[in-house]
Order: sequence, then C-alpha cells, then structure tokens
Amino acid sequence: MKNTFTWLPALASSVTITTLSLLGNTTTATAVSFVNSITIPGNSTDLFPLNGASANANLNRLGGFGSDLYYDRANNVFYGLVDRGPGGGTIDYDTRVQKFSLDVDPHTGAISNFSLLSTILLTDAKGKNFDGLDPAKLNGNPTILGRSLDPEGLAIAPNGNFYVSDEYGPAVKEFTPDGKLVREFTTPKNLLPVDDKGNVNYTTTDDSVKFVSGRQGNRGFEGLAINPDGSKLFALLQDPLTEEGSPDGRSSRNIRLVVFDTKTGQSTAQYIYPLESIADINDRIPGTDNDFKSTQQGRNIGISAITALNDTELLVLERDNRGVGVDDPLSKNPVGSKRTFKIDLTGATDVSNISLAGSNVLPASVTPVSKSLYFDIAAELKAAGVLIPEKMEGLAIGPKLADGSYVILVATDNDFSVTQNSTGLQFDVCSDGTQVPLGTSCPSGTALLPSYLFAFKATAEELHGFIPQESAAVPEPTAMTGLALAGVSGVWLKRRREKGGQ
Repeated sequence: MKNTFTWLPALASSVTITTLSLLGNTTTATAVSFVNSITIPGNSTDLFPLNGASANANLNRLGGFGSDLYYDRANNVFYGLVDRGPGGGTIDYDTRVQKFSLDVDPHTGAISNFSLLSTILLTDAKGKNFDGLDPAKLNGNPTILGRSLDPEGLAIAPNGNFYVSDEYGPAVKEFTPDGKLVREFTTPKNLLPVDDKGNVNYTTTDDSVKFVSGRQGNRGFEGLAINPDGSKLFALLQDPLTEEGSPDGRSSRNIRLVVFDTKTGQSTAQYIYPLESIADINDRIPGTDNDFKSTQQGRNIGISAITALNDTELLVLERDNRGVGVDDPLSKNPVGSKRTFKIDLTGATDVSNISLAGSNVLPASVTPVSKSLYFDIAAELKAAGVLIPEKMEGLAIGPKLADGSYVILVATDNDFSVTQNSTGLQFDVCSDGTQVPLGTSCPSGTALLPSYLFAFKATAEELHGFIPQESAAVPEPTAMTGLALAGVSGVWLKRRREKGGQ
C-alpha cells in the first residue's frame, strides 16, 4: 500500500510539487499569495485493509479527501474528509477520514512530503459502517436517514472528537477519534427537506422527487467550523433553502448559517450569508456565451468550506461548478468563481424564526452577515500558470511561520476520478477527457485526475484577530495506520506548545 509520497519526478505515481515565487504577485486585494501545490496521483491507495491490492475506486482509492480539511495544530497533523464515495450516492462506500502529515517550510510556507498516516472509518455506536449510499437506496425508505452519510464539513473538538457535517440531512454528528459515533446534533426543523406530499424526504438521487421546503437536493451542510474554545459550531448550507427564492431557491443568494452549542447539540441562531451576485461573477467571464443564468445563482454557485478566525469572524470558500473535474477534465468552460471571503456575524439578524419564503430579496428588517473579499484563489492560480480544479472544498489555516505569517491550505475533491452513466456503470476519467472502464489503464501520457493541496501565505496583518484553537492530543487509531516519514529530507515545522497557541 502507498502511504508516503515524496517528490520523484521520474515516477508517474509520485507527488508533483509546483512552486511560485512569493515576490511580485499582486492579484488579490489582500496580502495573501500563492506559494506552491502538491499533486497526489489519482491511482494512489489509502490504508483501507486490502493487503496491498491495487487502487479500487469503490474501496481503497485515495480520492475525495478534500471535501474538507482540518489542521490539528496541537499535534501538527492534518485531516482530510472523504465524500460519499464514487457513484454520487448510488454505490456502497464506507465513509472515512484520512489523517496525514506535511512538511511546511517555516520561512516560505511551501508544503512538501505528503504522508498518509491512517484511514479512519466512520461507524455507528454498534460499529456498523456509515455508508455513502443515498438514504432511499440504503434504507429502502427516503424518510429514514439512518447510516447514510455524505460528509462535507469537518472540525475537531478540544477533546479530539470529530464533528462531521452531512449533506443528506442536513445533519451534524460527533465521532470519537477512531471514528465511532458519539451523538447527533438536532437539525433545525426549517432546514429538513420536505416533499410535496408533506413528508421529510432525505433522498438526493431521485430527480422525480419534488421538494417544497428545506434544503435543496444535495445542498446540505457543506461547511463546518468550530470556534476557538470549542463551545460553538458553525454549519453553513451550500445553497439557499428550496422555498427561500424563486424558483426552488435557485435564483436566490441567501444561504443560512447555523450556530450550534456543542454542549447541548442544539442550534442557538441562524444568520444569512449572501452569495456573490451572478452579475459580478459573469462580469469576470469574457464574452457572454458561457455566462451563468439567473436560475444558477443559488445552485451552480455555492459555498464549499468555512473556517473560524474567532467567535464572530470566519473565512468562507465560495465557488462555481467549473474547472478541471470529472465533468470537464479539460476545463473547457471558463471559471467564474473560486474565492475566499471574510465574514462577521456581529450585528447580523438571527433569522431562526423568520421565513424568507417566496423572495430572492432580503426584507429590510434582516441584516445579513458582513462580507468582504479575502483572496481570489482562481486569480492567484491563474497568475501562477496553475490549472484550476473544479471542486476546491477544503480550507484550513495551517502552521504559523517564522515571520508571524500563516499558511492557508486549500484541498480539492477529485470525485475519485470516476463518473457513471444513468445505469450506475462506472468509468475512470483520464486527464485527456477519455473515459475508460473502471480499473483499466488510461491512454499513454495521461493519468487519472489527481487530488491537489494548495498552499497560500497570509501575513500576520491579514490574519489579525485570528485566535487559534488548541486541540487535546488525539490518540492514534489502532487499525489502518501507516508509517511515519522516514529517511526523507525536508524542513519540518515543529509544533510549539506555547501559551496562547500558534
């Protein structure tokens, strides 16, 4: 099994590192600049126990782990949350978390030496695996969420437990560090998906289902963050509620951000996060042929990840559905939005008991969270000549560097480099756009679509107000654990356990 990746350009299966000088890059309105990236091959395997078997997309292929990203600064390790697996909810997949380490240059912030440490399966209290299958397919009943799980957001409690947000519910669950369910939070009733028969309906793969309220299909809690002392969770839907915008929420900009009390598991407030307007996004796209339509505002534009700066301020990764991915491996459609915004909840209206049904416009009585551009990911990558993946879904503030600046990391979800047809038959997607039968070789000179980790450097001034969260030491899982880096040269940024953290 592959568990440690080093930069060996002569090998097709190795990680590739792309670096850009930090000097002279002024594409953003803030002092955040692209440093470098790591490319993790699409045919890599995780540590699911298959006795050294080759990558199997439905079992042990190392993919999809950029659904969210969390940096545990107390232990100097990273966690990548894996999505519901290949097949888009139509095929069995044991949901999981990937634990890994990186070397971080303490001066430049450049990342290197990706090393997979462990693969942690998520199970219920009885040890049965959570499954990426759509609830209707797994349970035979779309009104039961059960063990169906589409993991999209990840945060770690001070005691080392995992908080995972789910799109199917939407839901928030707590797991032990070895992946065993502890409890489920109470989802606000107005977010639950209700169909035209008046039933709560958790399915997302049946296009014949007509939803009338609650989260849109496949648009549940996409972002999850924890405040510095671990008392609050922030969960952000990917797009507006079905009834809060016409038609079906797809022309609205208004997304609900929910605050949970981690002690009680109950929500304490809801706020409105406004998506960037479709008009502003279209203005960045040359010409008009490929512009987004008004009904794509609350569907093709959405949020992918959030991370907390302190008790009231957060960073939000917002994106469109364009870029290199299984649906467009050659990125023929121009990218309009891959941006990170800074928001502040101070002064925003609690809309827990306020309905926005039937309107794309906020009433005058509702004040949304304040929002400003933090840095433009797509512009930074374009200036560096780096390709822009579609699904940038993981966002984390990494280690503090020698000059007081911080590394900000962005991770991608590559969908395991798999697509499927209407009957569920799967195909591997190659970098030239070729689709081949699952598990067969791509054409010569091409490869499966990889996963990416991007490193950016933010000055201390740019992260003014950031209060790092310190986690307790997390015990190493007893199964599916890889080897630590050995004999690999590189600069390792050690975690300093100082008062106040880093």
